[in-house]
Amino acid sequence: MAEPQAVISRPARATVFLVVTVTPGHEDTVRGLLEDVSGLRRSVSFRAPADELACVVGIGSAVWDRLFSGPRPRELHPFVELTGRRHRAPATPGDLLFHFRARRQDLCFELARIVVERLEGAATVVDEVHGFKYFDERDLLGFVDGSENPEGPAAVDAVIVGDEDPAFAGGSYVIVQKYLHDLRTWNALPSDEQGRVIGRTKLANTELPDEIKPADSHVARNTVTDENGDERKIVRENMPFGTLGEGEFGTYFIGYARTPEVTEQMLRNMFLGDGRAAYDRILDFSTAITGCLFHVPPAGFLDDLPAAPGEREADEGATDPTAVTGEPAAGPTATDAEAAPADGSLGIGSLKGVRT
Repeated sequence: MAEPQAVISRPARATVFLVVTVTPGHEDTVRGLLEDVSGLRRSVSFRAPADELACVVGIGSAVWDRLFSGPRPRELHPFVELTGRRHRAPATPGDLLFHFRARRQDLCFELARIVVERLEGAATVVDEVHGFKYFDERDLLGFVDGSENPEGPAAVDAVIVGDEDPAFAGGSYVIVQKYLHDLRTWNALPSDEQGRVIGRTKLANTELPDEIKPADSHVARNTVTDENGDERKIVRENMPFGTLGEGEFGTYFIGYARTPEVTEQMLRNMFLGDGRAAYDRILDFSTAITGCLFHVPPAGFLDDLPAAPGEREADEGATDPTAVTGEPAAGPTATDAEAAPADGSLGIGSLKGVRT
């Protein structure tokens, strides 16, 4: 299996999330940047290797065929917008996702700065979020986030594409959403009522027993099982963010999965509900304002990109004379034979036999 990008790692202390759209006609610039990302990361990380700078790149459905020839990832498609009885998960523009993370914000910022500089005039940043670790892995609602992430081999199985799509084995899928919190309303709730909204205790971070956990709690809405009753997992790398002057506080949701269908089912449970609950009650306090889906190709894919659209056809046409003229290639002519060196050599390195 091809080496995956760093989609599974220890929780970061700092992140920068960039979502960009690619300007038509500038695909070659973007391809050049993608091929250099791993080298740029190494250059910045070299200054502080112990701080674990990583960069994961995701590629959206709308731009894939503008950048690459050949096959597409089997499950790559645009983010599916959801409109429920009360809440909505919007689909927003996004061709590329850059997920920078490290133990220091300056490393994330420096690599993000270089990437944006390289993309100047070729892409537009449509969403930029600087995330930070908040106490003991908590979000701004005060609850521990991501405690149900699988670990070890279970995480690899949940996140990394395998033999089901051999051309993209080692890749992954990622869905991102930016949520804004109504902290004033949330903080007016008693702590035990907040726990019922989430489905976990606030201080101890223990899941509520099934008999008292509400069906519309966040934990209940995000539990997805297969036909055998086994829970299907994703890896969340969520980060809190905020802007004090603008009163903006939120969580940047980022969920990696082997198939986007798992995360999409969770979102359907949250926004559309089912017979057990109309929607996820956390949505009364957290509003989704963005939504994008990307494929995360294996690391080697970025280092050695497939041919650009049109390049493969041009290369194939160059090896097949009939591709241009529709006629078979002509054999040697009498003039060609007359021009050949008498010594039987090919005349390489000499101007003998060349007529002007």
